[in-house]
Amino acid sequence: MRLRLAVDVGASGGRHILGTYQNSNLTLKEVYRFPNMPVSSEWGMVWDIERLFDEMVKGLAQCAEQGMIPETMAIDMWAVDYALLDATGGLIEPVHSYRSGRGAAFTNTIVPIEKMYAVAGVPPHPFNTVYQLLADKDAGRLEYAARLLMLPEYFSYRLTGRLMDECEYTNASSTGLLDAQKRDWAYGLIDALGLPRRFFPRVREPVYDYGELSTEIRKRVGFNTRVLMCASHDTASAVSILPQDALYISSGTWSLLGIQSTPILTEAALKGGYANEGALNGKIRFLKNIMGLWMVQRIRAELAANGNNYNFTELESLAREAAEQGEEYSIDVNNGKFINPVSMIEAVKEECRLYDLPIPVTPGQLALCVYQNLAKSYKTAIEGMESITGRHHDVIHIVGGGSKDEFLNRLTAHYTGKTVHAGPAEASAIGNLSIQQAAS
Repeated sequence: MRLRLAVDVGASGGRHILGTYQNSNLTLKEVYRFPNMPVSSEWGMVWDIERLFDEMVKGLAQCAEQGMIPETMAIDMWAVDYALLDATGGLIEPVHSYRSGRGAAFTNTIVPIEKMYAVAGVPPHPFNTVYQLLADKDAGRLEYAARLLMLPEYFSYRLTGRLMDECEYTNASSTGLLDAQKRDWAYGLIDALGLPRRFFPRVREPVYDYGELSTEIRKRVGFNTRVLMCASHDTASAVSILPQDALYISSGTWSLLGIQSTPILTEAALKGGYANEGALNGKIRFLKNIMGLWMVQRIRAELAANGNNYNFTELESLAREAAEQGEEYSIDVNNGKFINPVSMIEAVKEECRLYDLPIPVTPGQLALCVYQNLAKSYKTAIEGMESITGRHHDVIHIVGGGSKDEFLNRLTAHYTGKTVHAGPAEASAIGNLSIQQAAS
């Protein structure tokens, strides 16, 4: 029995999932799960990188403890964030979170947004890698950095001790610095922005071998395995298991709504806020970033901090009850104020007050407000996408952890008028494992 391990890490949690194939049938077993969340620091919102790495190693050790040794493993994670290394290969702290907001001051660069989009096909979100790099340049951090690694590459480096002079394609495509048509670095943009070329080594498409576990890690986990590089952007791994013509929502902390396509670099695509990010088989994920269940996660955490502990199923039930009362709310969930407010509950209420709209008060009303307006934003994004592409879709495939939210699925079907196919919840891990299997 050949075991493979997917280490699937999102912005709110990570899982170690073992997979075995028998006659093309995949069996999954979760061996380890851990929470994740950016933390406040003197530098703003950052990732606790050492804790994350320790959790990855603990998950590997669990495989050995349960008597299941993977032949290969690969890591898929969220995009845009990165680690800077010094000349000795050591980490330059901190590793900033995309929710820090530090890139907002740099979205109006010396290169016009229209020109950047015509090449890279990524709209000017403040959390994009390019704007975070400009913030680091302004702070003088780049002067001491020899290398830049996207996070799946950084953790693969930590596991193997091997520093490869390559960058995985699907994650590179999220930076805002990759030529969407050439599938290679846009060195003209990189030079114009004054960013060091040494940060941008050869782009390589998955799947490929990163190396064996280092001696130190073997001792800690009790076995050796080969670390592969899959489609390391978690959404790219998730989408890889869907039909080529599918309209999808990868639903979790973020909602990534899109299709697979060739690059679309038009003015209408830019105005609509659609991104061109890398997929497998020569395709592009033409998609819209939507705020996602982050808002519900934050509301739940705030309620818990005030002694009102609800799990997600209970909040969903309360939202259903509020909906049965005929309550309707209207906010723009993609408003930047919801990326990382001090209080998500107050941010939602303030948005309603600002436009003299009904204000949600109870936990059920707050959850309903988010659910309704996520579904409405899906409708708007789909209408814009279908107008730009000329392609109509009758079915939405919802994958990822958010696919288990039956109420949101029902609202999505209601507002979009489309049939919803929900699941699998572990789409990123399944895609990760399938890509590993294809390499054998």
